[in-house]
Amino acid sequence: MQLSFLLMKGILELFAIMIMGYLIVKLGILKGSDSKSFSVIIVYLATPCMIINAFQIDATPEVQKGLVLACIAAAAVHILYLAVTAVLRKPLHLNVIECTTMIYTNASILVIPLVQKLFGQEYVIYTSAFIMVQIILLWTHCKSLLCGEQKIDWKKIVGNINIISIIIGIILFALHIQLPDGAQNVLNRMSNLMGPLGMLLAGMVIADIPLKTVFTRKRNYLPTVSRLLIYPMLVLPLMKGIYLFSNLANAKNVLMIVYLASITPACAAVTSMAQLYDSDAAHSSSLYVLTTLLSVVTMPVMIYLFQIVI
Repeated sequence: MQLSFLLMKGILELFAIMIMGYLIVKLGILKGSDSKSFSVIIVYLATPCMIINAFQIDATPEVQKGLVLACIAAAAVHILYLAVTAVLRKPLHLNVIECTTMIYTNASILVIPLVQKLFGQEYVIYTSAFIMVQIILLWTHCKSLLCGEQKIDWKKIVGNINIISIIIGIILFALHIQLPDGAQNVLNRMSNLMGPLGMLLAGMVIADIPLKTVFTRKRNYLPTVSRLLIYPMLVLPLMKGIYLFSNLANAKNVLMIVYLASITPACAAVTSMAQLYDSDAAHSSSLYVLTTLLSVVTMPVMIYLFQIVI
């Protein structure tokens, strides 16, 4: 229960920053389109620095085992989400945007600052496992859905700045290479920008969308409830099973981080990709806004259930 309250406090702090982003657009200081600049900073600077920084810890056997466990759990969660969505797509008449909203989460923007606050910097490495799995799927499965093609662009996957950062981080981690203090300080400072920039971006996006339309369109609640409540509930027995078969001392914390990444709002990157591939970005933005606003309530509840079940 205490962790749920701490999580809610952390989310509320981030949401206060989101309101600042909302106001700065509503007051005419910036335009909603200016949020693209924040996206560039997050994608090409803050996230890569955060990922490399996450691997700048001692490669102890316990950490290595924890990273493997996180990778297995992250892959299992995505397989579950893909399978359930494939089954529900026809009966519920889900469109492409609704499917991608239900599958992909906003883990990198929201979870990293929360993990830093709740568990400490040394646990951020386990979020990289979830991010790595999701990035690969975003540029394969998600891209093929949004643009209606089957061909996979492996160059974009391998050349993705976040994937490159993960590879660099793993190499440094495996070879026990510690960057100089000055470099680590820079990485730390950039990593700390993830939460504030991400929530400012969310607030600016929300300011450009009529909230009345977001909340009054009944169809929006189907993918929203699935993303925030139903899918997280389905993951609980999966996490329990993995936990029972793991023999790691900190397995519960590692799995909680993966679970936290799996219960966040809709992925902001999906909206950007929808814009890029001309796939109803307006609908994607609405679902992003609705899931983001409601997650302040659902995420602490889901973490409380996790603590009861695991």
